Amino acid sequence: MKMNVTEKRIFTTLITCWVFAGILAIASCGAMRPVSYYTLNTKPTPEPSVAAKNDAPFPFTILVGRITASHLYLNDPIVYTNGGVELGTYEYHRWADVPTEMLETMLMQTLREQGRFRSVGRLGSGARGDYILRGHLYSLEEVDSPSLTARFSINLELFQPKTGMVVWSQSYNQDERVDQKSVTAVVEALRQEVLAGFNQLAVSLDAYFASRSAQ
Repeated sequence: MKMNVTEKRIFTTLITCWVFAGILAIASCGAMRPVSYYTLNTKPTPEPSVAAKNDAPFPFTILVGRITASHLYLNDPIVYTNGGVELGTYEYHRWADVPTEMLETMLMQTLREQGRFRSVGRLGSGARGDYILRGHLYSLEEVDSPSLTARFSINLELFQPKTGMVVWSQSYNQDERVDQKSVTAVVEALRQEVLAGFNQLAVSLDAYFASRSAQ
């Protein structure tokens, strides 16, 4: 069947549109934005299940337990907020590991480095502990308003299995202003806050055991 001039023009226009749409789709796929991954822990070397120090000031075994959190911090997208009630997550900026798991490892590393306890391990490692140090993460996020800020908030508590009681509890909350407007700068500020926070909490924990020893 022969097409008239008008039909030929319509047919040619449709073919051109389809070809152009195909080119755009291919170009779009080729320009897909890569995902960037970040870590809080720059020392991810394998750790022994339990680290012992026989000459430690406090003859106790501490096991680092689970750090609980909102589901937002149990996934890998980095969280941000405008400072109000709304929270969002980045699509292309993600954590290399689950944030709570990174924090558990960093807390264990902090206690081991300070060397104040006979042994420090992770709950579930097979070791029996005199105390279990666990916590809840409230904030680990970028705050965009009124200025770019890194926010870290956590509570730790010391549970004594023998008595079934929480014998010590302490919170750490910190907002750190970030001058460079980048996710990398925010993550680095968060990392420094975590290190400072865990060191401060460890000092408080040390003071608790020191007061017990003095009794």
